[in-house]
Amino acid sequence: MRAIAIFGPTGVGKTAVAVALAERLRDRGEDPLAISADALQVYRGLELLTGAASEEERRRLEHRLVGVTPISETFSAGEFATLAHAEIDAALEAGRRPIVVGGTGLYLQAALTDLDLRPPPDPGRRERLQAELAERGAAALHEELAARSPRAAAAIEPADRSRIVRALELLEMGEEPAAAMEEPRLWTAELRHPTVLCGLVLDRDALYEAIDARVERMIEAGAAEEVRRADAAGASETARKALGFEELLSGDVEGMKRRTRNYAKRQLTWMRRLPDLHTIDVGDRGASEVGAEIEEIAS
Repeated sequence: MRAIAIFGPTGVGKTAVAVALAERLRDRGEDPLAISADALQVYRGLELLTGAASEEERRRLEHRLVGVTPISETFSAGEFATLAHAEIDAALEAGRRPIVVGGTGLYLQAALTDLDLRPPPDPGRRERLQAELAERGAAALHEELAARSPRAAAAIEPADRSRIVRALELLEMGEEPAAAMEEPRLWTAELRHPTVLCGLVLDRDALYEAIDARVERMIEAGAAEEVRRADAAGASETARKALGFEELLSGDVEGMKRRTRNYAKRQLTWMRRLPDLHTIDVGDRGASEVGAEIEEIAS
């Protein structure tokens, strides 16, 4: 039995397709479950903001690795890899079909391969760079990054504080930041299990409309209140990276839409480099029709 991985940009409808696919697989006697490969859906208390599967969707399809980490804790791809490998291995051993669903490229890779992670920072290095960031500002550190690695600086927005710090950190450790690589290596190992890789795409204008509508639904459902509760509960640095977290804290809904659209563009760029990918144009088709196409590919 092969695992199935469903990747795609924010707003393309990955969860709905996974649920529809699972129902088709059950009709033919299988017992599927979903494993989230999303860097922020691991947090309890950010379900609305991160677009985690709803209660109804979880009733229709069991989801793992959603809401497994307290909002105040940091979380890494390495920690996720350990959990995801255990879930996928256990599902296959039990004769269940794992459907890995997500839009975070690094976490999809972590789930499906033995990820070759970059080294962690030396003790005190990140703290020193973050102190410099607080004192000098992101623009100044971005200028420093540009002097040391023009390619990395060109790929990182001057306001992206966490990526600037990480790039400088790697440079100080003698490592090349991924943003500086002309063709970043996305897969550092063979797939751990035979897997059907499916990438969902949508016309850009339609995708951007879907993203804007998705953000509006999140606001109506109480995402801003959810973010304020997470902030009051001491949300960690990694939890605050969720799309829209800082924007909703400041009431900048349009900024959240803009940031989400930019992220979707990066997701599509990453997806185009995936090996052996089955690209599926969602178009105006329903989740059931798309699920049927994936079922046929995986048969």
